[in-house]
Amino acid sequence: MTKSTQCTSLIFTAPYQLAVSVEPMPTPAADEVLVRTVLSAISAGTEMLFYRGQVPPELSVDATIAALTQPVYYPLRYGYALVGEVVATGAAVEPGWQGQRVFAFHPHTSHFCAKPTALIPLPDEVTPEQACFLPNLETAVNFVQDGAPIIGERVVVLGQGVVGLLTTLLLRQFPLAALVTVDRFPLRRARSTQFGAHQSYDAIPVDQTQAFNADLVYELTGNPAALNDAITMTGYDGRIVIGSWYGQKRAAIDLGGHFHRSRIRLISSQVSTIAPHYQGRWTKARRFAMVWQMARQIDPTLLVTHRFALEDAPAAYALLDQKPGETLQVLLTY
Repeated sequence: MTKSTQCTSLIFTAPYQLAVSVEPMPTPAADEVLVRTVLSAISAGTEMLFYRGQVPPELSVDATIAALTQPVYYPLRYGYALVGEVVATGAAVEPGWQGQRVFAFHPHTSHFCAKPTALIPLPDEVTPEQACFLPNLETAVNFVQDGAPIIGERVVVLGQGVVGLLTTLLLRQFPLAALVTVDRFPLRRARSTQFGAHQSYDAIPVDQTQAFNADLVYELTGNPAALNDAITMTGYDGRIVIGSWYGQKRAAIDLGGHFHRSRIRLISSQVSTIAPHYQGRWTKARRFAMVWQMARQIDPTLLVTHRFALEDAPAAYALLDQKPGETLQVLLTY
């Protein structure tokens, strides 16, 4: 077999515009390895903000990931759920890395070089498809930890995209009095009840929202206006976990009578860090170990609806943007 001398990468050239670039094959430095990509997952939440140009320009692409620390400007490379195999190692790298299956928080590309410390080896029993869900499944684990559901609580999850459905899958492990989900797309609602939600609605009538008297509500729609629904359906001293990243989107939020008098707690939940009250016992390594366990237990590959070759990535993003009700997890193949 002829050894390839080129690699292909996905580039966001402008809002709603993508290009697949053919580039020279990178060569690993002495302390690096070369990874050949097998699969990568598109995030229908965060990546759509970059695709649509809705990310605040003063931010870095992602300050917590070494491969994504550049400022937000086009053209840019993005993506953070890539699974591959180490196909070459630098002279200073332990030879055991050769052939290792790895996960990387790295933009969509067919090949890339990285230091071993930036890679996460896959457990033997985890498939590449399951491993693609590591970021979103870690996010769902983080949401559950931050919400801290307890026995007998009434829990509502607003938004049943991939992260919302994964959160529902985890919450069904708890002995809750009620697990209710809300999403406007029939495909997501059907999958939600299949995954253990007691009820799933396309919308909650305004006159019924307060009747939920929920102990815990997750706002995972990506729409800041949904916070008003979350506030209305949360009971006294209830808590709302805000897992959505809104980018530049804004909405008027009603923090008047019901919110103020009910002592409702708003919890900002973001997966890059571990909540301070857990940091004495929990590390990222411990959480990743839990994520791998959950990947085997709940099998997130049930959420895969589409696969596109990297060369067809523009069509994949257009589908996610224009027909979100027809998609769940979209994977890129290499």
